[in-house]
Amino acid sequence: MSADRRSVLALFACQALLTVNNLTIISVGSLAGFALAPDKSWSTLPATTYIAAGALSTYPISQYMRRHGRRAGFTLGILAGMLGAAISTVGVWFELFWVFCLGTFVAGAYTASGGYYRFAAADAAAPNARGRAISLVLAGGLAGGILGPESTKFTRDLLSATFLASYAALMLFAMLALLIVRTLELPQATSEERTGSVRGLGTLVRQPVFAVACLGAVSAYAVMNLLMGATPLAMQICGLPYASAAMVIQWHVVGMYAPALVMGNVVQRFGPLRVMLAGVCINLGCVAAAISGQTTMHFWLSGLLLGVGWCALFVGATALLTHSYAPAEKARAQGTNDVAVFVVMGASSAVSGGILYRLGWNWLNYTALPLLAATAIAVLWLAWSRSGRSAMAAAPAK
Repeated sequence: MSADRRSVLALFACQALLTVNNLTIISVGSLAGFALAPDKSWSTLPATTYIAAGALSTYPISQYMRRHGRRAGFTLGILAGMLGAAISTVGVWFELFWVFCLGTFVAGAYTASGGYYRFAAADAAAPNARGRAISLVLAGGLAGGILGPESTKFTRDLLSATFLASYAALMLFAMLALLIVRTLELPQATSEERTGSVRGLGTLVRQPVFAVACLGAVSAYAVMNLLMGATPLAMQICGLPYASAAMVIQWHVVGMYAPALVMGNVVQRFGPLRVMLAGVCINLGCVAAAISGQTTMHFWLSGLLLGVGWCALFVGATALLTHSYAPAEKARAQGTNDVAVFVVMGASSAVSGGILYRLGWNWLNYTALPLLAATAIAVLWLAWSRSGRSAMAAAPAK
């Protein structure tokens, strides 16, 4: 097996383990937060602190990787994940909500560093295979999406406090990820990447291609986080059992990552803009399914469509982003893009619990519509613009 294929396979496994961590903290965290929070509208605060820390650390980690390499950055993030899981375990054990939130905050650097797995795959792949490498690594989330809910079902009541063992298990999953990362063989930064000319940040982000790619990535994660983070709590409020919520989470993650097995080929054939527009339309179908009823079947269908829509929109946006920067600008462009993603994710997580608790499930879904509409308009505008056609005719950045 070639070195680049071994690297993509290892990154696939790392993505799977990261997905277990993300699902536990964002989805199950709302249930643990609801049990521990003094004010129930703060139920999604643990997920918010996790995402906020990701926003704060993603740009520094990108610069750290530029100087010390991807593997060093991944190692640093995983160690933060292990420490955060330990602190969260203490918070659940002693029923200390703020300690629990501190743990999820510390663990945020893990999801920030893991966000670069897809870019590391692009670095390792040949230029004409980067879309496929990105999608294959993201498909690792499919394995994590099956393992994560099954793990929480098994560990939920394994120890004295509910979900105590679930958070303790995250330390073991992170330790396994650390062992895999230490075997990675990734290409070193080229001299052009280290010393090439770099445009100012304002010039970079004002490019239409960068702006639309960033908006697509932001929209994909914001809508997914807004709705899926509150889904287990919404199902609990509707009187549905946790086993049903775990099933919905599993199928949501299947929707997120199973299409990634072929999404790279789809992007290569139809182009990132068409794939992004399809993602917006599928997300609109998710909202329609969610507001049409509150049975397990409605939650299942909306969660599945939400996952598929996320995959199309995010993979398309990531592929589009590679057309917006020169090699020396890679760390700056990728870091800036992911900071924007985390900031909007944090905002959506912060408000989702309050909207659900005060206004209900339907209104929570309505809040996704303006962002989806803005993304559709931006993608259509770029598709018809001269700058969009010029960027797509050029080769992506190495």
